[in-house]
Amino acid sequence: MLLVLAAWLVAGCGGVVSDSTAAPERQDGVAVPTSDVDPVSGLPWVLEVELPPNAQDTLLLIDAGGPFPYSKDGSTFQNREGILPEENTGYYAEYTVDKPGEDDRGPWRLVTGASDEVYWTEDHYSSFARVWR
Repeated sequence: MLLVLAAWLVAGCGGVVSDSTAAPERQDGVAVPTSDVDPVSGLPWVLEVELPPNAQDTLLLIDAGGPFPYSKDGSTFQNREGILPEENTGYYAEYTVDKPGEDDRGPWRLVTGASDEVYWTEDHYSSFARVWR
């Protein structure tokens, strides 16, 4: 009996233990983060599949290295707002995402970091979410 109790305690008392390093859960075949907030940036997560279709198309262009529809795509994002994690100038690049109904570049952007992170803004840099890919 004592051995059974000891084994039960070592195994975690039969309960589920939450671990921030645990593998992401799966949702409709897509890995999802275990937290609503990215621990590095402090920003909320957004799943890539939840982005508007035009943003998903822009991500494909970024992955392919272009060609991009706007001359400013791929230019340095300065992070003047200070919302993204602080990095050296040149770390971030910005890309336009066409928003239906806009007749100019509009407010939607994707910002990428040199470590392959991606951020989404739908309000022209007033707020961001980190994209879970």
